Amino acid sequence: MALSTAAGILLGAPAQELLRFIIANMNKALHFRSYLEKLKLTLEIITPMINEVGLLNAVLTDRSRSDIERLKEELEKGEDLVRKCWTVASWNYFNRLRYSKKILKFDKNLRRFFKLEVQADIWLGNKQILVDVREVMRKLDRMNMRLEDSSSVPEIPDMTFGLDVPLKELKMLLFRDDVRVLGLCAPGGCGKTTLASMLCRDREVTSRFKNIYFLTVSSSPDFKVIVQKLLGQIFPTNPVPHFLSEEEAIMKLGNLMTQIAEEPTLLVLDDVWEDSVVRKFVIGAVKYKILVTSRAQCQAFDYKYSLKMLDDGDAIALFRHSVFPQNGNVKYEEPDRELQMKIVRGCKGFPMALKVIGHSLHLQPARVWQQKERMLSSCSIFKSHSDLLSCLATSLEYLNEEVQECFMDLGSFPEDERIPASSLIDMWVELYGIDEVDAYINLLELSTQNLVSLIEMTSGDAGQIDGNLDGLFVTQHDLLRDLAIYRSQQKSTRLIMKRKEEKLPWRWSREEHQFQNARLISIQTGEMSFSNWYNMHFPEAEVLILDFFATKYTLPPFVEQMEKLKVLIIINQGRNCTQLNYLTGPDYLSTLRRVRLQKVSVPSLNEIAMPLKDLQKISLFMCEVGQALGSCHLNFPYMLPNLVEINIDYCNDLVELPQGICDLVHLQKLSITNCPELSAVPEGIGSMRDLEVLRLHACTGLVELPNSIQNLKKLRFLDISDCLNMGRLPEGMGELHGLEKLDMRQCLVLTELPTSIMNLVDLKDVVCDDETANLWLPLQCHLHKLKIVKPKDINLFWLGVDL
Repeated sequence: MALSTAAGILLGAPAQELLRFIIANMNKALHFRSYLEKLKLTLEIITPMINEVGLLNAVLTDRSRSDIERLKEELEKGEDLVRKCWTVASWNYFNRLRYSKKILKFDKNLRRFFKLEVQADIWLGNKQILVDVREVMRKLDRMNMRLEDSSSVPEIPDMTFGLDVPLKELKMLLFRDDVRVLGLCAPGGCGKTTLASMLCRDREVTSRFKNIYFLTVSSSPDFKVIVQKLLGQIFPTNPVPHFLSEEEAIMKLGNLMTQIAEEPTLLVLDDVWEDSVVRKFVIGAVKYKILVTSRAQCQAFDYKYSLKMLDDGDAIALFRHSVFPQNGNVKYEEPDRELQMKIVRGCKGFPMALKVIGHSLHLQPARVWQQKERMLSSCSIFKSHSDLLSCLATSLEYLNEEVQECFMDLGSFPEDERIPASSLIDMWVELYGIDEVDAYINLLELSTQNLVSLIEMTSGDAGQIDGNLDGLFVTQHDLLRDLAIYRSQQKSTRLIMKRKEEKLPWRWSREEHQFQNARLISIQTGEMSFSNWYNMHFPEAEVLILDFFATKYTLPPFVEQMEKLKVLIIINQGRNCTQLNYLTGPDYLSTLRRVRLQKVSVPSLNEIAMPLKDLQKISLFMCEVGQALGSCHLNFPYMLPNLVEINIDYCNDLVELPQGICDLVHLQKLSITNCPELSAVPEGIGSMRDLEVLRLHACTGLVELPNSIQNLKKLRFLDISDCLNMGRLPEGMGELHGLEKLDMRQCLVLTELPTSIMNLVDLKDVVCDDETANLWLPLQCHLHKLKIVKPKDINLFWLGVDL
């Protein structure tokens, strides 16, 4: 009995201590609260059992003593585990997920030891883990968008040509002890970035270098921004400092590289145009390797590797892959092989020329091939950069005039940046008088011709019923951007800053008369105050793109005189939102039809001075909107009488929408996505009688939809995907007779459907997961048009967490 009592005390003390600690500190670790509540309940159950002497055998066997010792060790480990939870930062999603799993496992082990019934609890725990995993992935995605300027090694194309031997040779040079700065040189479009990416992903390289960082520099570098990007890669969750001077950035870089170079480090500087940039990264005796891709030799190089043009074998392979995308196989009458070789040799082994010209000949008749060969035979492709652009320009000749104009517009966005497809669509709709469908088709045509690349960041539904393009981005090779600008300079309808500069080009103040016919103005600068702007006049301008990196920015005063301005796109490339001056006061906004703001602190809507009668679409991306919408008493129908579309994406301070927004009875699309603090949809939303699309993707703060949603008779598409806490659907859902598509992926706590759902006879597609699909399967015999779409599960292994 004494032994039994001792054992009870031995176990009871740590259990009671752990229980007291959890109760006293529960509110200090809110991100583990649900798991700790479960553990607290288990401890409350087992602690009396431990203290009951009858729990232990009166005569303990060696095995019994061994079990008691193991349980004691388990309790002590549990206390250590719980204490560590209080040290996990709220932003550290990986550790939050890892410790949540450990708490759940600890709780499960305790219950198994005492033979408690835990199957339901384990299921609930796993369910909670799954919810947290999805939340982690959503936040990681948001982090990726927030730090898009600090992305690491670019992806490698599915197929590469002629780079295997250069990769081996480049590695040999990189591994030499006497090579610290290695230059990888070739003209634009030869595959330097692809080869550098292959090197960074090579097993031998990754095994030698503990740290690998990849920075894109470009032709108009801002050294302060480059250092900020590097800091963003090394410390992705930390706030990045704003440098007041380049000297301050250089000092920070020196301290940083001294610290990280204690371990083998490789730094890749991609697309470098100035030798001075490389020299700033060569810091005293600090030992780390630098790989520089450049179009020209830099004096800072210890050794230069020149990437050669493709030989005939690789050139014809790349050409055929571009002309005949199905692995080079031909499904129609193949043009003469000799003609093919003449075209290939006319490209002089230049990869970009082979790729673009090859795509332009896809499915073209023999006479087009012959004409292309004659053009190439008269083009000395390497005589000068303009000759190369002239050669590539031949691939545009067979595009219709409107698509060619769309291609030239691509030069108005900065190099090495992802362009939102929605921005291009907005421009083209207004510039060329086409609808959004035709504008989207033009974009697909440019992609088909390999003049742009499309990157889809969502689940693959861009361009479908909802018309949403927020997840679709466009990238373009620098050389093709040069081609777009080269072609646009032959006309006077665009004024584009080819490279980013701190201020406006000096010549603009002297050549103002040349810009009178410009319909598109694109300006890329740093911070701008009122005095930095020239007194310029653009009477024909319809599109204005302001792209900058600044914490404060004043809009140009000449905007007031843009009587025809229809599209305003403001892009802040900085990491934090910028304060805009001169945005809501003047009456120039009265002509606008489409506005897109990125990383901007939106001023209060109450400051709008006069009705915006022509405004049809507002898009806010990663903006601060709390000031704009807080205490808003705007008369929405009067001030925005023709607004038909609102897009709000990644606006983390959006808590609620003003009730007055529901008075926009003519609104057709309302998209509020990735706004986790949004707690409710206004009850008056049912007043939006013309609403056709309602997207609430990843608004994790929403627990339900208002009942008035049943009044949206024209609603065709409803997206509540990744609304992780959405617990129920309105009973009146069945009144949505126009509903055709419902996306409810990852609505993990939704366990039943309203009975009225049987009335959705026109519902065609329900996108959901396996568990939610079970709710819909019995309804298919009644809803004859219904198709249940179950996307593939998200692969979680890349998280590096053992699930």
